[in-house]
Amino acid sequence: MIVHMQRFDFKDGTTEEQKAHVLGLMRRTASVESVSFATVGQSLLGPGNDFSHAYCVAFEDLDAVERYMHDPVHLEGDHEILPHLARIAIGPDASDDMDPELGAKIMALHEKKTALYPEWGAQLEPLLAGGVEES
Repeated sequence: MIVHMQRFDFKDGTTEEQKAHVLGLMRRTASVESVSFATVGQSLLGPGNDFSHAYCVAFEDLDAVERYMHDPVHLEGDHEILPHLARIAIGPDASDDMDPELGAKIMALHEKKTALYPEWGAQLEPLLAGGVEES
């Protein structure tokens, strides 16, 4: 199992209605067939954490991660989701797969997606707090 976590904040001025719409889009993305389980909602990391929300999805294996990354529901949703976000922190991710190269393999999938969809990468890059880190 591979568990992927994102923490994020909405842009200032985002209405509660817009936030609810974006969270609904995220839940739709998190329900695609390649996702084993997911949660979307408030971040519970506690005091000192300045991210208000979290998105967590889990995948059976690396093939499921790749299917998820290229699922049309995911690709379409991001174009509506990303404009409402102020910043995103990727991770911490976790896995029970002890392959020491797993993080690098996931990063390679991210880089492949960015190359295939440069507009998506250009939307995402300025939002990343600390960049995309290997799992």
